[in-house]
Amino acid sequence: MIERRHFLAGVAAGAVSACVPLDTSVPGRIASQLRIIEAAQGGTLGAAFVDTASRQVTSYNGNALFPHCSSFKLSLAALVLALDEAGEIDADEKVRWTSDDLMFVSPFTTKRVDEGATLRELAEFTQKYSDNAAANILLGKLGGPERLTRFWRDLGDTTSRLDRLEPALNNVPPGEVRDTTSAIAMATSLAKMLYSNAILKSARDTLKQWMVDTPTGKDRVRKGLPESWRAGDKTGTSIWPGVGSVYVDIGFAEPEGRAPITFAAYFRARETHDGMDPASLAVLEQVGQTLARMVRTSA
Repeated sequence: MIERRHFLAGVAAGAVSACVPLDTSVPGRIASQLRIIEAAQGGTLGAAFVDTASRQVTSYNGNALFPHCSSFKLSLAALVLALDEAGEIDADEKVRWTSDDLMFVSPFTTKRVDEGATLRELAEFTQKYSDNAAANILLGKLGGPERLTRFWRDLGDTTSRLDRLEPALNNVPPGEVRDTTSAIAMATSLAKMLYSNAILKSARDTLKQWMVDTPTGKDRVRKGLPESWRAGDKTGTSIWPGVGSVYVDIGFAEPEGRAPITFAAYFRARETHDGMDPASLAVLEQVGQTLARMVRTSA
């Protein structure tokens, strides 16, 4: 269980009163670096790192709520694998759908609309390629968004929740609580999914390999990590009219010679972008660089 936590809200801008000592601990410095990244770009950043050995959480704005966007699909894939291992479902069961179930960003389900696919295949392709129709089909099969929420509750996560299907779940303006999580909650849940007995090892290994093979995160947090580290992730992006743009990356990193670290990073830009914004993606890359710096500093 992830018990010992550092809840760091950053360092106040401007001069620090002589009566208040500057936090020079590693978590304090990391939180300050993340605050600087946020200030340089504008918008709102939330990030958390969980050391799976010490169970320490280092975060900035770690309890703020952000939309999952497509990042919930990692947990959905984990749920499929976990239920299969527990004998509650058969992940090799084949299911079918129609063209009415398809929507934008559904490459696998569009290709296989006449053939169908197994639950395992749908889980793999919603994780790797963020197939929206696959996610909705799986949610319908497993018991809806509330079933995924219950999975998080079983992990001890009382924050993360899913309420709607694709694409409505991306419509999350500031102040909305539906379809949200926090950086601390998700990084902690990931640590339990990937590095505890909450899910059997064979399922964990499969999920981690799918995350490593996921191509969508190569220009986000993973871009800021050393190439020698094994890392995997799941991204999410929402560019919703009138709501603004949100960029998400959650995953794991396995530095050489030390315990793995899970991460969750969310950046809400001030503007609604027409497409992927390089400056916003660079914020998440800098989160990866900060994670690498934290590992070097604490070694």
